[in-house]
Amino acid sequence: MAHSVTPRAQTGAMDWLPIALDVDVSTRPMTVTAAGVPLVVVRPEPDAAPVVFADRCPHRLVPLSAATVENGRLRCAYHGWEFDASGACVTLPSQEGAPPPRASLPKGPRVRVRDGVVEISDLPDNDPTDLFTNEDPSLLHAWHPVGIVGQDEMSEVQLLGRTYRPSEERTRERWGLLWLAPAEPRVELFDDPDHDDANYVGAWLETARSNAPAGVVADNFLDVAHFPFVHAKTFGAAEEKLVERYEVTDEPWGCRSVQDQWFDNPEDPGVAAGIRPIRQRRRATYVYRAPFQLMLRLEELDAGAVKTILFFARPESLSSTRIYTKMLFHGIGGVADPAPEVIRSEVAFEEAVLAEDLELQRTQRLPGLPLRMRDELHVRADLLGVHMRRILAKFHTGQSPAAALGGQAGD
Repeated sequence: MAHSVTPRAQTGAMDWLPIALDVDVSTRPMTVTAAGVPLVVVRPEPDAAPVVFADRCPHRLVPLSAATVENGRLRCAYHGWEFDASGACVTLPSQEGAPPPRASLPKGPRVRVRDGVVEISDLPDNDPTDLFTNEDPSLLHAWHPVGIVGQDEMSEVQLLGRTYRPSEERTRERWGLLWLAPAEPRVELFDDPDHDDANYVGAWLETARSNAPAGVVADNFLDVAHFPFVHAKTFGAAEEKLVERYEVTDEPWGCRSVQDQWFDNPEDPGVAAGIRPIRQRRRATYVYRAPFQLMLRLEELDAGAVKTILFFARPESLSSTRIYTKMLFHGIGGVADPAPEVIRSEVAFEEAVLAEDLELQRTQRLPGLPLRMRDELHVRADLLGVHMRRILAKFHTGQSPAAALGGQAGD
């Protein structure tokens, strides 16, 4: 439920603004907009007084109106951060120890209930406005995917809030996609993996569209801490909430991270045969190139299977991002060239995973990705996202490739 209210005229030293009927406020978070400021209103317990905060988690600015309440705590839908009735962060699942002070919610407005109406005073600050959007001028100097060759109609395409005719523009083909660069590109497409590698069987997911900006979509792909919360219905329930420290290596206009993980692998035939345990080792290699080229290679170190996900985002307009996802398989199910039904099953599963991300992205309100570090709270698990933001900030200002080697990101 959402409400929008406008402020009363100033009546004295303290101005009280009605935002909701008391009877409408429950333990299900409700969003309201007061004088242009998005707020979340909720009761921490069924009989508790309403509390009001800015409608954003300090971590990735996801609206807290998408959160859930359990045991008097507001739990963010993205990474499971939990906040008590005072706004203090009491649980930060991706790391051990007490949450840092800035993890708590900014102080909310004063709240009172009068004549059955919830009223507030002292509105909190509004959302950040210095954002990297889908229509940032620097994106003219990049390759963008505009369609799957032989599958999509590409006489006209939407890109960066404009209409382009690929036949009249700078284009090239790679990975079965047609790419378009409106102006001289600053960054080439990354080299790996080879689209015609004979050891892999390839398959496209259905092309998807997100209302979130491409920077947020890319950050979601690189994020390693959201699995247990966003993907609980597919694979996340078995994932560890604690994220071990990992390293990120800078590359020209991009970065790379290799992480060894433990995971449950019930689909491995060796598990059914009693040859291998269900808990196995996996190596995850993330590759990022500015602005929105991404790859994840998952190598099952015990079973020998390899799954690669190529993920590319096209910024169509301020409120639309087109997503192209190609998967490459080798050794899935213990077979070098997986059968068509195995490929279909793998693709359907990955589409279900992507649908969970898209569902969360539908709650996003900001039209761009914050590039100023102080606008979000970054923790250790966010190292890949921090590097991506620093690279995009340099891309945005047109710095040279040498300057785009990002440097180390702090906790």
